[in-house]
Amino acid sequence: MTDTPLAERVRPGVLRIDFSRLRPDVDALAAMERGSAAPEKPQLAWLEQRLREAGAHEIHAEPFRFQRRAWRHLAHFAAGLGASAAGGPAGAGAAVATLGSLELEVSGRSRWLAKLLPAGEGVNVVARIPAGGEPERTLVFVAHHDAQRAGLFWRLPRGKEPFALPAQVALAVIAVGCLAGSRLLRSLGAVVLGAAALLGLDIARNRVVPGANDNATGVASLLALVAAFARDPLERTDVVAVFSDCEEVGLGGCAAWVEAHRAELQPASTLVVSLDTLGSGEPAVVSRDGAVTAHFSPETQDWADRGALRAAVSPPRRVDLIAPTDAIVAHHAGLRALSLVSADAGGTLGPHYHQPTDTPANVDWDSVERCSELAGGIARVWDSVS
Repeated sequence: MTDTPLAERVRPGVLRIDFSRLRPDVDALAAMERGSAAPEKPQLAWLEQRLREAGAHEIHAEPFRFQRRAWRHLAHFAAGLGASAAGGPAGAGAAVATLGSLELEVSGRSRWLAKLLPAGEGVNVVARIPAGGEPERTLVFVAHHDAQRAGLFWRLPRGKEPFALPAQVALAVIAVGCLAGSRLLRSLGAVVLGAAALLGLDIARNRVVPGANDNATGVASLLALVAAFARDPLERTDVVAVFSDCEEVGLGGCAAWVEAHRAELQPASTLVVSLDTLGSGEPAVVSRDGAVTAHFSPETQDWADRGALRAAVSPPRRVDLIAPTDAIVAHHAGLRALSLVSADAGGTLGPHYHQPTDTPANVDWDSVERCSELAGGIARVWDSVS
């Protein structure tokens, strides 16, 4: 990287984005049931058609195997209950191992358990917009097309702590109880894990929400960006658009895409940007991504501030999320990655997050446009800075 001041390095001008299809695209997606790895995937043909209309190149589907629901979490809870029942050093060891495995799972580092459980077929839709000149860099935009299931868990009052933290604390309590010979501590941890399992089963039996904000807005924004790049390609940067599946059940689609294409991606010249839940108030960049140990690099987060300067929008705030986003998978793979979301005044993703009320009527459209402009600014700066 050069030490030249940013204002002297960036080129004038901003990406011209046509927002006329944002609302129709979100309306269309919200009307489809978009469960993770669902047997029926009406959005796939729709996405491919919209990408053709936008002028994208090399449009194709990439299938992979992953769970339709987050059974991996339930398996961890069951293991923790078994550790509580066993007690002693063996129970303590099992609880600590389960705690570590759960953190690897929710942080996006490893999904080893996914290989052992029944899986459905997930499908990513991928397209490319080639650079206008000789390509020297790659910019990957990721927007997940699946939607979450409703459930009591998402309606419980909470702060900004990671969603799996209560279960992780319960596993730690069980481990201590096993070593200390405390039946009370083991029972307390087991009660919390049992409650978590019941809440997980409740989510599994509920219907898929419309997902207008989370994440039809990200998909619609990426389609608008694809059309803008097709009209006005970046000079030195190939743009890859990844519409991922199974984000809501463990980032399965992005993990599958990164694993399949990791050898093609050079860390020094690749930036991955996740577009997720863009209609919640104000543009924001994720600092901690849904797990205790899932933190993005501050240096990479700064690319969003540079993009804001180029796009002439306010610098995005930094937020901590309760659940992970696709970009953390790329971060753990050694790539520069940042997650662009939107946040309300309280720094959360809004009152309709994972609710049946996540409909187009409750989307903040001005927020979607500003997030899209910020993404366009990030792209321009990434292309122009040497």
